[in-house]
Amino acid sequence: MSHDPTVNAGDIARLAGVGRAAVSNWRRRHDDFPHPIGGTANQPLFSLRQVETWLRRYGKSYQVSLGDRVWQRLKAAGDLRLGELVAQAGLLLTTGDGELDAESASLVLELAERHDPRTAYEFLVERYLESHSRQLSVTREDVAELMVRLVAAGATTILDPACGVGTLLLAAPGPAERAAGGETRFRVLGQELSETSAAIAAARLRLRGVEAAVLPGDAMRHDGFPGERADAVVCDPPFNERAWGYEELTGDPRWEYGLPPRGEPELAWVQHCLTHVRPGGLVAILMPPAAASRKAGRRIRANLLRAGALRAVVALPGSDLWLLRRPAAGERPPSEVLILDAGANLAAVEPAWQAYLEDRSEQTVRIIDLLADEVDMTPARHQRRDDLGRAFAEARDRFLAAAAVPPDLKVLDQPLDQPVTTVGDLIKEGLVIAVLAPPRMVVGGGDLPVLTADDIAHGTAPSGLASAQQSLVTVRPGDVVASYSSVRVIDEGGAVLGPHLTLYRVDARRLDPDFLAGYLRAAGSRATSGSSRFDVRRTRLPRLSLKEQKAYGEAFRQLAALEDALRETAALGQTLIRLGLDGLADGHLHPLTP
Repeated sequence: MSHDPTVNAGDIARLAGVGRAAVSNWRRRHDDFPHPIGGTANQPLFSLRQVETWLRRYGKSYQVSLGDRVWQRLKAAGDLRLGELVAQAGLLLTTGDGELDAESASLVLELAERHDPRTAYEFLVERYLESHSRQLSVTREDVAELMVRLVAAGATTILDPACGVGTLLLAAPGPAERAAGGETRFRVLGQELSETSAAIAAARLRLRGVEAAVLPGDAMRHDGFPGERADAVVCDPPFNERAWGYEELTGDPRWEYGLPPRGEPELAWVQHCLTHVRPGGLVAILMPPAAASRKAGRRIRANLLRAGALRAVVALPGSDLWLLRRPAAGERPPSEVLILDAGANLAAVEPAWQAYLEDRSEQTVRIIDLLADEVDMTPARHQRRDDLGRAFAEARDRFLAAAAVPPDLKVLDQPLDQPVTTVGDLIKEGLVIAVLAPPRMVVGGGDLPVLTADDIAHGTAPSGLASAQQSLVTVRPGDVVASYSSVRVIDEGGAVLGPHLTLYRVDARRLDPDFLAGYLRAAGSRATSGSSRFDVRRTRLPRLSLKEQKAYGEAFRQLAALEDALRETAALGQTLIRLGLDGLADGHLHPLTP
């Protein structure tokens, strides 16, 4: 196999700005399209240089950034060594000693010089995670940040014993935030079974200026930090891992609350985390939902509750978050535990946890009741039943209020014959300024609100956070912001433009932003994954007076509001159905009788 940089069909589609179907068409229709030089029949690999030559020959628009060149160079060694090479790139950027070949090392250093080492490395890690998404499980960034905020306030030492590529540890406050808070020393400890992932995590932390010790190894069998007690522990352990060491570890002193059953490795991780937190310290650990109710773990759950170690179980999408506190000598255990079904509403978790800590929560369950039953802590089971009727009525009112009316549009027998222009012409004339988000900007941590592609798609407030970086673009009211699939006119400014977004700032004296956004949306919805690239600058729109533009803009705005309303009513409808079923089944709701 060639050692030249290689690309697969998806890479070619991304570089050329087309869909994968277009690449398949090129291969069928053009005898001179480069032949595969590796891969498999289903996943062929092509020479990047040959593909570039072919694209030039046929005048296909394409762009190979420096980052893509670095990535393709690393990929040329094959998937089996890719993680190792990404780890070596991190070592090169942090110590100067990475074991890369001269050309790869030169490209990595050039990428770091053009941007900065941290941004360059995050680009490579992101690509690595994308290409190995089925093999590598990564904690969602918003969940990671939530976990750290819940347990690590004021902590000077934080530990993750199953740290992966460092997602949870990276959510800890950076050096600037800690200095602003008066903290002088902060240690990060991590352990990870995969030596490659451990090396990547260590490099990511060092590039953020974090004092970190990340060790490779199996934390269950070979604890890398024996006797260490951190202020806080965060963990997203591997779920359903049966070969966790049950036979070898039967008499291990960590099982203070009971020997974990063979099929309950998550309860082993819970006790491992408690072992590594100081008395009074907190643990946040993600658990499979079944761990809250399985009979095999009943005794350990009961012992955790009796000791006051398990303080909360919160249902999140796909997993439960358990919050624990290592009991201090002589302290009285609580009589209640927080059980919350947060669903996708992560914003509800912190206020609920704070209310519980201040002994004013209405979402608690008496521990004595749990111990008298099956110690079933499934959040859905403990939803407050006396709130069902009120919750159903509120959901019904929100559902009815969310309805939107489509615009009243006149139907014409023939389309209007109007003079047209293009977005590119409007840019040349100074009516529109197009601005891209900084390449490979780092989102996560910091206090600057970031508008993300998901925010644009769902019409939500800026959900990202970032620290001050070079070339950030601040969004203003009236700006048109577009992602690959969505377009929206911004109502409130102050946030910065997030990755993969483009901002179109109009001269409001001559161009209506809703008018522009509507035609951009229409052009995007007509674009397909065919053989040609969708070029925003070629988007056609009529030349109209500002008054006429505003009429079109209002119709486009109403259609956008209708789309948002349909999305909201769909979600509210599901909630309404669930509450109606529960309320009718348990007697809190009753059908109206004639």
